[in-house]
Amino acid sequence: MRPTSTTSETVFELKPISKEGIEASLGKAEHYRLLNQPRLAESICLDVLLIDQNNQRASVVLLLALTDQFGQSSSKTANQALTIAKGLKDEYARIYYTGIIHERQGAAALSSGTPGADFDAYEWYREAMEFYEKADAINKDDNNDPVLRWNTCARIIMEYHLRERPSDNFPILE
Repeated sequence: MRPTSTTSETVFELKPISKEGIEASLGKAEHYRLLNQPRLAESICLDVLLIDQNNQRASVVLLLALTDQFGQSSSKTANQALTIAKGLKDEYARIYYTGIIHERQGAAALSSGTPGADFDAYEWYREAMEFYEKADAINKDDNNDPVLRWNTCARIIMEYHLRERPSDNFPILE
């Protein structure tokens, strides 16, 4: 297909993938995430979701690929990931992956080096820990993932001496 040009942007008609190739494509997406190529993994998941919009595996891999980009992309990436998490069919997955999103926002804040980011990181990690506790409470398997993630957040908070943002106790002027 030849691209069409408007005054300021080029628009392509995307080519659909085959339904038969969905599983192999998702395997590639997971592989590209491991190779630290989240944009490629994201694109593959979007291709899968164009063919099978209810594919939960594609949704989870897409969510994770988006969180891999935290700190490198706009804040809309976090909102996209949260929207995907809210749309997951399984209650445990919705809660657990929301925790993952908050944990990775904490990691992005911690590595940003911006003033006050340590307070932001603390808040994100604590939110993640709350979601992990909720996920563990409804966990039906011998799945230790929520506990392992909770412990990781706790260790990071302790290692970096993260704490709550101090309250502003400015006098009220009348």
